[in-house]
Amino acid sequence: MDFLIHHMPRTSAQRLPEKEALVHGDQRLTYTEVMKRLAGLAYGLRNAGLQRGDRIGIYLDPSVPQALSIFGISYAGGVFVPINSLLFPDQVAHIAKDCQMKGLITSPTKLSSLCSVLREIKSLEFLVITGEGETPEVPLPIYRFEEFCRLTPPQNWREVGIEKDLVAILYTSGSTGKPKGVMLNHAQIMAGSSIVSTYLKITETDRILCVLPFSFDAGLNQIMTAFQQGGTAVLINFTFAREVVQMLLKERITGLAGVPTFWSLMVQPNSSLQKHQFPHLRYITNTGGAMPQSVLAILRQALPTTQIFLMYGLTEAFRSTYLPPEELDRRPTSMGKAIPNTEILVINEQGQLCKPGEVGELVHRGPTVSMGYWGQPELTAKVLRPHPLLPPELGDSEKVCYSGDLVKMDEEGFLYFVGRRDTMIKSSGFRISPTEVEEVLFQSGKLRGAAVIGIPDEILGQSIKAFVVPKEGVTLNVEELLAFCAEKMPRHMIPKTVEILPELPKTPSGKVDYPALRRREGL
Repeated sequence: MDFLIHHMPRTSAQRLPEKEALVHGDQRLTYTEVMKRLAGLAYGLRNAGLQRGDRIGIYLDPSVPQALSIFGISYAGGVFVPINSLLFPDQVAHIAKDCQMKGLITSPTKLSSLCSVLREIKSLEFLVITGEGETPEVPLPIYRFEEFCRLTPPQNWREVGIEKDLVAILYTSGSTGKPKGVMLNHAQIMAGSSIVSTYLKITETDRILCVLPFSFDAGLNQIMTAFQQGGTAVLINFTFAREVVQMLLKERITGLAGVPTFWSLMVQPNSSLQKHQFPHLRYITNTGGAMPQSVLAILRQALPTTQIFLMYGLTEAFRSTYLPPEELDRRPTSMGKAIPNTEILVINEQGQLCKPGEVGELVHRGPTVSMGYWGQPELTAKVLRPHPLLPPELGDSEKVCYSGDLVKMDEEGFLYFVGRRDTMIKSSGFRISPTEVEEVLFQSGKLRGAAVIGIPDEILGQSIKAFVVPKEGVTLNVEELLAFCAEKMPRHMIPKTVEILPELPKTPSGKVDYPALRRREGL
């Protein structure tokens, strides 16, 4: 039975020793080969100075070493901190200093970019460098990743840890301030893998293409479910959507997860998605925001034999809901119902259960609720609270996650996203969901991207501003776009201003960066 996350590939290696486990480019590793390298990596990290509970950063592009590092750090008894490869040196330094990182696994190129900030990270004691290239001189011991992987631990070498030990810190952006670290233990990550594998029916026959970064909870889950079930994780570095399409065909991919901005790219004509058939692609999933209905319609047409799962989740509690594919026609805008082994409540401001149709905050109860935020007990206590409907003596024994997201539930128990509590727009006395306005903008058929925020207005309280990205080849007429909105929405929901951008700013996980848009407006 799996207790720690590195036991997942170990169990799969015992069942399926020669099964292909990990693929990147020309590199193809079986589960036996994965476990041999993980054992050497764990032993090497211990010899380098890693002690139980030490935080070790992973700052690499998608690669075999990036994937192995996650499980190797766990095997050694450490805590892995995946860092999005697109982050800049100051952002990496913030993460390293915040969690008091002891070691960092990176490449020569990325290390060169970090030289200006390394001295700021007082806790850093050693570096592990992977790949080829000249390594810059730094005032720290440097070890070679590939040499670690070739080591063989002695017979008296022992792993350490229990399932409730901290094993990962995922840094997530908030609406204000710098990224904060969400703490996850072994049991929480494995529960997420088991739950998702249940409703997506993931088995050893699946080949999952990992396009989302491992620093994003939904991205991390891709490799966890693959290794837990004995499937194959296929890694990819891509610039253009057509590269993803080519990989789907070449590797006979069965499962693919993305965020709305990714799917918007995939449905563009130059992606070539609509020119091919994908008989092996069993399912795709969306998370990280509502998928525009126009994008969903194209995906359904282009992938007629592929099941589409719309999901909702938050880093602090992983997945919360999913919409079964058979419900798409009846309720295409729904977030679905609670994932297995999870309870989702809609709570009003009085701490009571909302009636059907009443807007309230989504509260998540279940085995995937995180341990809270690293080094921020007050913020942890604000988000992770006692169960609101249980007596104090029972409610205090288990923390539930207050999401900060406003939702409503219909008579049959299906949930619908309304907006973030901290991003709802109050205009002319109305509370307006940015998501609802964005959806109408997308219905125009002229946009590849749309994001809506509230702007201070002396008369209205807030006015609505829309940032839009036209589809390729479309010359956008703002007046015509607003006229279209006027046919679909009440006057108070129509954007007062529209700004055309070549691209929307994105967070490292690919979501629209709303705080960046607010900063653009001086907010």
